[in-house]
Amino acid sequence: MATIKLRDVSFNYPAALRDPVFKMFEGRKERIEEDLPVETSRGVKALDHVNLTVPNGQTFVIVGPSGCGKSSLLRVVAGLERSYSGEVLFDGEDVQNIPPKDRSIGVVFQGFALYPNFNSEGNLRFFFRMHDIPDEQTRQRIEFTSELMGIGFKELLPRRPRTLSGGEKQRVAIARAIVRAPKLLLLDEPLANLDAKLRVQTRTEIKRLLRKFGITSLYVTHDQVEAVALADQIVVMHMGKIEQVGTYKSLTENPVSLFVASFLGLPPMDLFPGGSVSDGRLNLDEYSFPIPKDVLPFVHNGQGVTMGLRRESVGTGAQLTNGIRLRAEVEAFESDFVHRILIVFLRMGKFQFSGVWPMDWKLSVGQTVEVEIDPDRLYFFDSKLGKRL
Repeated sequence: MATIKLRDVSFNYPAALRDPVFKMFEGRKERIEEDLPVETSRGVKALDHVNLTVPNGQTFVIVGPSGCGKSSLLRVVAGLERSYSGEVLFDGEDVQNIPPKDRSIGVVFQGFALYPNFNSEGNLRFFFRMHDIPDEQTRQRIEFTSELMGIGFKELLPRRPRTLSGGEKQRVAIARAIVRAPKLLLLDEPLANLDAKLRVQTRTEIKRLLRKFGITSLYVTHDQVEAVALADQIVVMHMGKIEQVGTYKSLTENPVSLFVASFLGLPPMDLFPGGSVSDGRLNLDEYSFPIPKDVLPFVHNGQGVTMGLRRESVGTGAQLTNGIRLRAEVEAFESDFVHRILIVFLRMGKFQFSGVWPMDWKLSVGQTVEVEIDPDRLYFFDSKLGKRL
C-alpha cells in the first residue's frame, strides 16, 4: 500500500496522433474536436497541470468523457509514459526513473489480457516465474489469494481462458493483479466488456476485495453507478484537467463548474442557459428568478449567467410553501415504482427540465401544470467562464 501524489503533472501526445481520428470521422469533426484534448505546438495536451493525492488504502474513481485524460493519467502513474513534466510520488519517492516492473503495481485491463496458453493458475504464477520467486512462496500466495477471491475461484485455476466466461476471466485478471501484493492497483474500465448482470456481480466482488486488501487504487470508468459503488472519492476530469474531487454527494450538491453539474448526477443537472443579470434578478426570456444574497456580490448587471436545478427541487404547486411558481407543459412522464414517484419531463418555453411528482398524480402529455421550484436549491454559473458563482 502507498500514498500516491501527482504534483503539477502535464503530458503531451504527438500532434500527429490526432489526424487519424479526424480522417475516420471527418463528417463529425467539430463535435469530436470538443471532446478531444487541446492541441498545442508541443502536441495534444492529454494532462494539464494535474494535482492529486490518493491516501494510503483509498480507492479513487476517475470519471469523465472520452478523451479527457483518464487513461493517460493511469499510464503516467504506471510508468508507461515517461515524458511528462511534474512529479509522481509513491510514499514521497519520485518514481519517474523507476521502470514499471519495479513500481509494485497491479493492473486490470478492460480486455482481460490473460495469457491464452496458460491456465488460470499459470496466469497467476507468471509474475513469480519472471522474478525467480521460490515455488513454495508462490504456492502459498496463490492459495491465499484464491481463498480471498471467494467461492468457486479454485475451480477456475485448472482452466484456460478460452473456457471461461467474461466474468470468470475478469476474476482471474483481478486475482493476477492482486496475487503479487501490489502497493497500488490500477483498473482501467475492467467491467466494460461484461453484460449487465455480470457487471453487478463483478463490481460487488471488486468492492469486497478492495476493502479486504486495503490496496490504494485508481479506477477509471464511464459508469457513474460503478463510481458511486466503489469510490472513497470521485475525480472528475475534463480536457486534461481535474475539475473537482469529492464524494458523490458533495459533487452533486456543490459542483464547482458547469461541466461537473452537467456531467455528474443521475440524471445530470438541468441547465437554463442564456440568462442575464439585471437589478438582482436573473432574466431568462420572459422568466425572472431572484438571485440569492450570497451570490449577488459576485454578479453585475449584464453578466451572462446559466441557472441550474436538479429534478428533486421541482415539484407540484402543492408540495412547497415558499417556492417559485411557474407554468410548464408536460412532455412525458414515467413511473419509478421503487421510490413510488413520477418523474415528469417538462417544457417551459425553450427550456426543458424534469421534476418529481407524487405517484398518484394524474397527468397527461401536453397538459399545462403549475410547478414549484425551491429557490434555495437553484445553482448559478458564469456562462463565459463556466464557474459556479
